[in-house]
Amino acid sequence: MNDKLLSLLGLCRRAGKLVLGNDPVIDSINLKKAKLVIVACDCSKNTAKGVLSTAHRCNVCAHVVPYTKDDISLAVGKYSAVLSICDQGFAKKADTLICSLKEE
Repeated sequence: MNDKLLSLLGLCRRAGKLVLGNDPVIDSINLKKAKLVIVACDCSKNTAKGVLSTAHRCNVCAHVVPYTKDDISLAVGKYSAVLSICDQGFAKKADTLICSLKEE
């Protein structure tokens, strides 16, 4: 795992600024704690639709990333397809890395 975004997610988890799982992520969005939402590319359509629509409704930036649930789970140490970052600094860096991934 030599990827900057996945490494950042692991660091964010260790810092306690990462929320994992569908319901906790939706709660963090509704409580205005989430700064950035990340969805795995192989997440189920219903899960992705629910999280992305909630993020859009609450004006929280959300991305579907080109990583599978397994890739993300290995990076953060817990099986999850949906994450939210609850720290502005981590969220800004992750957003920059995701945008650079999409440009490639």
